[in-house]
Amino acid sequence: MSILVGYDGSNVSKAAINLALEHAALNQTKIDIISVMQQSPTFKYDDIHHLERELEESIRELVKDNITKYQTHLIVTAHSAGETLVEFAEQHQCREIIIGVRKRSKVGKLVFGSTAQFVILNAHCPVVTIK
Repeated sequence: MSILVGYDGSNVSKAAINLALEHAALNQTKIDIISVMQQSPTFKYDDIHHLERELEESIRELVKDNITKYQTHLIVTAHSAGETLVEFAEQHQCREIIIGVRKRSKVGKLVFGSTAQFVILNAHCPVVTIK
């Protein structure tokens, strides 16, 4: 069982990683860090491989000297980020999901949806949000 963190490079997702490091240390568990990208016919293998390396380097810099075990995952999918996070958490029996939330207007939520809202309503495990 691990802690799942949704990561998109934003400051709130970096804060989510810091919180996950604290929770993982208390529970002596590992962290799965997920970054989701929408599928595109223009993606080439080299592009995806480059993005995977960037993700790993970004996380390595955030984690620094922390001894908590973690694994990064770049998932390219046709599903939404929320669906992907919930599916991953179920498949890997994650003990909790930690995600960052950003303030959006009601119209923004209506037009673009809310990843956090989807995860909170559909996850099988506790969801911790940070802003």
